[in-house]
Amino acid sequence: MKNTKKLTILHSNDLHGDFLTEEIDENLVGGVSMLSGYVEKVRREEENVIYAIAGDMFRGSLIDSEFKGISTIEIMNLLAPDIVTLGNHELDYGIAHLLFLEKCAKFPIINANVYIKTTKARLFTPYKIIEIDGMRILFIGIITEEVMAQAKREDLIGSFIDTAEAAREVEKICNAYRSVDIDFTVLLTHIGFEEDKKLAGFLHQEYGVDLILGGHSHTVMDQPWVENGIVIAHAGTGSDQIGRFDIVVDTDNNCIDSYKWELIPIDMSHCPRNPKLEELITQYKEVTDSKYVRHVTSFHRMLTHPQRNQETELGNLFADILSQSLGVDIMLLGSGSIRKEELGPIVCYSDLMEIFPFDDDIYLLRVTGDQLRRMLLFMLRDEAFTGETEFYQVSKGMEMVYSRSKRIFEEFTFRKKPIKDDQPFSIALQGYHYSNFEDFLGLPLQEVEDNQPARMISGSGLDILEETLSSASGVDSKVEGRILVVE
Repeated sequence: MKNTKKLTILHSNDLHGDFLTEEIDENLVGGVSMLSGYVEKVRREEENVIYAIAGDMFRGSLIDSEFKGISTIEIMNLLAPDIVTLGNHELDYGIAHLLFLEKCAKFPIINANVYIKTTKARLFTPYKIIEIDGMRILFIGIITEEVMAQAKREDLIGSFIDTAEAAREVEKICNAYRSVDIDFTVLLTHIGFEEDKKLAGFLHQEYGVDLILGGHSHTVMDQPWVENGIVIAHAGTGSDQIGRFDIVVDTDNNCIDSYKWELIPIDMSHCPRNPKLEELITQYKEVTDSKYVRHVTSFHRMLTHPQRNQETELGNLFADILSQSLGVDIMLLGSGSIRKEELGPIVCYSDLMEIFPFDDDIYLLRVTGDQLRRMLLFMLRDEAFTGETEFYQVSKGMEMVYSRSKRIFEEFTFRKKPIKDDQPFSIALQGYHYSNFEDFLGLPLQEVEDNQPARMISGSGLDILEETLSSASGVDSKVEGRILVVE
């Protein structure tokens, strides 16, 4: 008879500073107080419990931004995960600050592949073996350069170029521990669901990888995906839910015997509250409220940004404000810069800071109509519709009708006139997107800068939004058909 043991793995990803509980239809939902309450409840009820976070604890909330992640680490210390891996937004405050924050953490942060380019020395512990009830469980942390775009501003920092190289690093670590009795192997990744499937496909069965817990793509699942015999699960984004595996581990053959997985809602019916966490969050919130809660403007109604990969009301509003203020033909506003799904009708400065947290320089570039067409065709490639690429909101005047089946623009106009290949345009782009121009827009930056060298024209997009909105009232914005996708 084979030997088995029960293991419960709870997992979150992309928390993005989602600390506060919301009231929805008279029910309290989300927030780290009830998230912590659920984790503590499961730890009381079950014998072998591990709580893992697959990256992006930081950014998305005013509390995180104001204290540059120190508040997040304090809150996470009370949440007490057993293991965490890096996400791309852990790098937003700079690598030196991240190394300081790691020293403040009372939980292990693993990553196998962020390194110093000159020496190839890793910056973090690549893996951790957690021993529980006689089982040895190997966790390996993985990110790739494809999602570490912010690191391009850190000249000395590098990572694996792609998922295939990440798979080779996993192989190296698994080979090193093949002689040790590892009962279960988990990859804690932050590369997106589609890349997790590719990664699983690269991994040979003898590596012994059983499970991938992922993040980055904010994927909500009904059930885990199985690829190449490896179970893959994500838990959406924020603190409104948590993934739960109840696994029977075959400790003779070091593999999954059976499992059950659920996406557990974090609400009053499932989760007690954590008073200590609430007290700590209240202290931070009082500081940010006193500093930033001031009225900026009022909209006619609430405006929305429901998806990154489509034209939205808020995307149009922000792109138009920036385009008009900067005097450029077209503002290409990174859709992921808008971090919440709705704003208004009352807008405070704190709301603006939370919905537009990645304040950045803005650069002016000159492009031809042909270059603009190629850039936007690249934006609308197939990966855009699975949420795996950067997407842009465009300012007023730019309109396109894209055929997915033909992969062409059936209409491509500016101010109602067809765009000519040699027609010159001034475009504005945030610094993060300028730094990753070829990766995000598909053209060599040098080709565009041959027209005219880029130059910085603003040090803060947030300042422009605040200044413009504070002098306006009754603001409204609609989806106008600037980006139409037809089958």
